[in-house]
Amino acid sequence: MSVEVVTFGCRLNAAESEVIRRQAAGAGLDDAVVVNTCAVTAEAVRQARQSIRALRREHPHQRIVVTGCGAQTDAQNFAAMPEADLVLGNAEKLDAAGWAKARAALGAPDGPKTLVGDIMAVRETAPHVIEDFAGRSRAFVQVQNGCNHRCTFCIIPFGRGNSRSVPVAAVVDDVRRLVDAGHAEIVLTGVDITAYGVDLPDAPRLGTLVKRILAAVPELKRLRLSSIDSVEADRELLDALANDARLMPHLHLSLQAGDDLILKRMKRRHSRADAIAFCESVRRLRPDIAFGADLIAGFPTETEAMFDNSLALVEECGLTHLHVFPFSPRPGTPAARMPQVAREVIKERARRLRERGALALTRHLDAEVGATRSVLTESRDAGRTEQFTRVKFSAPAEPGRILDVTIAAHDGRQLLAA
Repeated sequence: MSVEVVTFGCRLNAAESEVIRRQAAGAGLDDAVVVNTCAVTAEAVRQARQSIRALRREHPHQRIVVTGCGAQTDAQNFAAMPEADLVLGNAEKLDAAGWAKARAALGAPDGPKTLVGDIMAVRETAPHVIEDFAGRSRAFVQVQNGCNHRCTFCIIPFGRGNSRSVPVAAVVDDVRRLVDAGHAEIVLTGVDITAYGVDLPDAPRLGTLVKRILAAVPELKRLRLSSIDSVEADRELLDALANDARLMPHLHLSLQAGDDLILKRMKRRHSRADAIAFCESVRRLRPDIAFGADLIAGFPTETEAMFDNSLALVEECGLTHLHVFPFSPRPGTPAARMPQVAREVIKERARRLRERGALALTRHLDAEVGATRSVLTESRDAGRTEQFTRVKFSAPAEPGRILDVTIAAHDGRQLLAA
């Protein structure tokens, strides 16, 4: 048997799940099911708990280990679930010693049910050798973990700890190894990747890392970034985006809101004008750029006029791919203690924001019809353009290849190849 890992949440979790699979197997837990949880919203935690119950029904005799941000921030509640055999912390899940302790705990009749350390005591992020992302056209490389900022709505720093970076040379080695394994696209991941390097000697920025990768691995066909904080984007990063076509013209921005007072209450470090100016500036540098963004609907104290500013930001920034989050109070965060917006209002605003996002996506899809796009095949049926727009193929294709595809139409959600 092999270790089954059920992954929730971000691309960083997806990358870490590959490490978990190897470490758990190395510790002799081949029969385990590991749930790598997310804690970004209460809904994410609820879904993880629901999955754990379903897994117990499906695997009555296998051991279930719960890890990830949900396990780190809410260990006791997960440990109280009769379906869970062990709760493992976010640092421990990536460490061979942590999995050795997990095996010992699972093998002892009176062993501990939680192995969760102090994440704030973790000072380094070591590179984790991943030889291959089996079955995936793109591979994920973790370059950074943790976050030094304390946005009032966010619990993730308490699940991930403070910001720490993987040295440049180690990242380059990881990229080269994965390209040699056949991956055409590499995605750089982390919690706050635009904070990359602040803790390293000489403090290299993300742009420095990107340029080193592109120069050191010329056979790399595509390099993509996960979510970035636009206020931290450095000059070298923008220069690479403007001058190297292998850095994909797609940025997912952590915007969160379009109203200045709400941004201030969120303790964000950018204004509405900053967000708009950034998008305009990047679009001048790379006219084919597509922007995605995270936006929260119904943050505490948000009025209808404030929400209208977030709605308008979709057009003013030219956003294409939206991730909309109905505000979810996370215990222990300042926003949970602020005057709350009624749940039905939050849901209604999230619906309207998603509708605005759907209209923006339709405009983007309309503009793509008739164009020829470079598409990375993710499966026999579909792939992604450089701008991360999904394309459905008219005939089966071999996964992992980059093809020039003519766009014939779209169905409102994805492009349709000729």
